[in-house]
Amino acid sequence: MAGLVGEYEVKLDAKGRFLFPSALRKQLPTVSQNDFMLNKGFEDCLTLYPMIEWEKISEKLSKMNLFKPKNRMFYRLFHQGAKAVSLDSAGRILVPTAHADRVGINQEAMLIAYNDRIEIWDKSKYFEVIEANMADFADLADEVMGDLNGDE
Repeated sequence: MAGLVGEYEVKLDAKGRFLFPSALRKQLPTVSQNDFMLNKGFEDCLTLYPMIEWEKISEKLSKMNLFKPKNRMFYRLFHQGAKAVSLDSAGRILVPTAHADRVGINQEAMLIAYNDRIEIWDKSKYFEVIEANMADFADLADEVMGDLNGDE
């Protein structure tokens, strides 16, 4: 699967559903357009994985040595709260209340697509995080991208 890209503003209805953007759906292979795994992200967001991508991650994680305490804890934390979700007949995804409450997603949300996943952020929190980190973007780019070119 080619890397996903884009920022999409969505609104959650009273039941916690949002319309999955058609432009984002078109980026997914046909087999990955309906079924997803939802879990918490590494920051204050949720992460939506196309099921085929979740299965790839699960396969990698299944090789972890679970006799090591740190590996077990990571495995638990990563999978804690994971829930399979699917598009309904109207093309919407339900964000369970417990998941939305955990990261503070209200009615307005942002979908941030990159690589093999889609983050779901409360709109105001997302822009706060981006603005707070923009001043350091050049330094971050140097640190992260410099390594890709063999620079240290």
